[in-house]
Amino acid sequence: MVMVRGEPELGLRERKKRRTRATLIDAAVGLCEQQGFDETTVDQIAAIADVSPRTFSRYFASKDAIAIALIDEVIEQAAVELAGQPPEISHFEALRRAYIAMAERSRKATAGGLTSDRLLQIVRIVVSSGALRQAVLEYRATSVDRVLARRMGATVDDRRVKLVAAVWGAVLMTTLRDVMDSVTAAADLTIERLVAMFEAAYAELVDEFAALRPV
Repeated sequence: MVMVRGEPELGLRERKKRRTRATLIDAAVGLCEQQGFDETTVDQIAAIADVSPRTFSRYFASKDAIAIALIDEVIEQAAVELAGQPPEISHFEALRRAYIAMAERSRKATAGGLTSDRLLQIVRIVVSSGALRQAVLEYRATSVDRVLARRMGATVDDRRVKLVAAVWGAVLMTTLRDVMDSVTAAADLTIERLVAMFEAAYAELVDEFAALRPV
């Protein structure tokens, strides 16, 4: 392996593996957009990607694993943004700013990154499946949770981290439900509209928190 500008240049085998993985994900995205996640099969994804189901299984244990990879595309970018938030703001406000920054950054992303089109595709796919919506709520120590734990001076297994993550998952789920209830066509969902629904859900959370203050 050689170095290019201080970074290791990937060998041919590794580049081929990454291309195949990306092709499988792109095939899954296309199919899920057309017919929904629940109706899409591993055999269909493999066929579109022009590989065998056995090759598919070398990269992903199941169809659900591809969905988690898609969700993680969003989470990883949000984690990058969260790491840059000032420590003096609340953890929830830091999360809000991070997710908005991630959505806004998608406007400038180039092909192969988390572009606006890709982000909206992922949201539509998650909305299409009850199982995927549930996966958003599941605590599994994601990259966002690890950054959150560092902010809180705790570990990802700390109950406080899990509590904040659970409440935050509810904000995301509420946003997804708003997408389901108000967006009837794919073209109707834009970054601006997604951010507006997210901000509305967060504002209601803040209002409820304010009501908890002792009188």
